[in-house]
Amino acid sequence: MRVGKALFLDRDGVINIDYGYVYKKQNFVFIPEIFRLVNVACSLGYRVIVVTNQGGIGLGYYSVEDFLKLSDWMKTEFEKRNGRIDEIYFEPSHPRGLIGGGLGDTAFRKPNPGMFFQAKQDYELEMKNCLMVGDNLTDIEAAVRAGVPTRFLIKPEISTSEPTPTEYTIIKSLDKVTRYLENINDN
Repeated sequence: MRVGKALFLDRDGVINIDYGYVYKKQNFVFIPEIFRLVNVACSLGYRVIVVTNQGGIGLGYYSVEDFLKLSDWMKTEFEKRNGRIDEIYFEPSHPRGLIGGGLGDTAFRKPNPGMFFQAKQDYELEMKNCLMVGDNLTDIEAAVRAGVPTRFLIKPEISTSEPTPTEYTIIKSLDKVTRYLENINDN
């Protein structure tokens, strides 16, 4: 299946509540709206691709194996709900990390766009047809650098009266992204 468009998602803070360095399923709490968002994206022909910094590996808090085990479980949870995660790209380094020589400024660690470019190559994506949902400005900056034009920054605690910067749209919940996808595909 060739699909030239993708929904890029950060993990912690977008897919699950960010409790800091989550690597066990008993500490992994899904954000409820994520399942509907992923289902809608899949039904509209989007690839669903997770791009996540996992500095906890570089800091020695958990291993790559721990991360991969949790990722497999997470993907299965989406499949149980008729959703799909096509790929999970992750960067294990951390600027203060013990593992990987402490390399924190790799091409793949956000705000650098390496994970996006790898996805573009692997899935023949047209970045102009992609969107990004993140909870940190580094997510947005990486998407900008990768040429992803539609960017959402989730900040549940913000006031809706705050002005939205032109680089991204601030949202309080993932429902707004779901409605956005439904609306652009109805036209």
